[in-house]
Amino acid sequence: MPPILLYGAAFLLYAALAFHFWRTRWRGASAPVLARWERAAILAPLALHTWLIYDMLWLQPELRFGFAHALSMTLWLAVIIYWIESRFLQLEGMQAPVLALAAVCVALPAVFPGLASPPSAVMHSVEFRLHLAVAMSAYGLFTIAALHALLMTLMERRLHGGAISGPLAALPPLLTMERLLFRVILAGFAFLTLTVVTGIAFSETLFGKAMKFDHKTVFAIASWFIFAALLAGRYFYGWRGRTALRWTLAGFVALLLAYVGSRFVLEVILQRAAA
Repeated sequence: MPPILLYGAAFLLYAALAFHFWRTRWRGASAPVLARWERAAILAPLALHTWLIYDMLWLQPELRFGFAHALSMTLWLAVIIYWIESRFLQLEGMQAPVLALAAVCVALPAVFPGLASPPSAVMHSVEFRLHLAVAMSAYGLFTIAALHALLMTLMERRLHGGAISGPLAALPPLLTMERLLFRVILAGFAFLTLTVVTGIAFSETLFGKAMKFDHKTVFAIASWFIFAALLAGRYFYGWRGRTALRWTLAGFVALLLAYVGSRFVLEVILQRAAA
């Protein structure tokens, strides 16, 4: 099947499910627990999305790297996290916004294909693609955590001003949202650790020299320490609420600066390879 049809099918399935959950969970009064057919239905666009991510990272002769691919992978991770965690936490109300965003982002790489890599042994090596996949997973998970933290901040302010009303009232309770936040942060921290480790391990193999201690490395390591401190504070001191949200956003800003630096470095590498 041509890739454009896969993108279109994933978009339509995500959009149809988002509309269904918006109609039944946000506007309707149906039971909040996911029905078996609903849980199974989510797997259909998720399977297509998984194949598209795999094709992008491993099968394409030209490696492409851009904001569209990053957003697509971020929402792919968000749907996976939601689908798994909804078996253990009451996350009803999250279906419609998550699936709607996934519908938008899954098709972005088809519209904005990004920068194509020229023929290069480095770009097509297993080590580089593995490092890129791990790094994009870390960035995606922490992007989800940052957006989740912003949503929790909005909910907390509305709660202090009285009862939560409007669309926010359909979302899970703050305590449930907080538990999910720390599970996402823990997963992101594991991938960030792997990103640092693979960056050190593969740098000499791919480029013939040790990893440079430049600004992107500094920001990535700073982010690692921020999230390590947050998780330690949560475990030993029970950090929560505004303290946890501030640390989450601080770590994300540091990681975002590292991401921007990494993207610039990759573009320089691609340009040199093309020369």
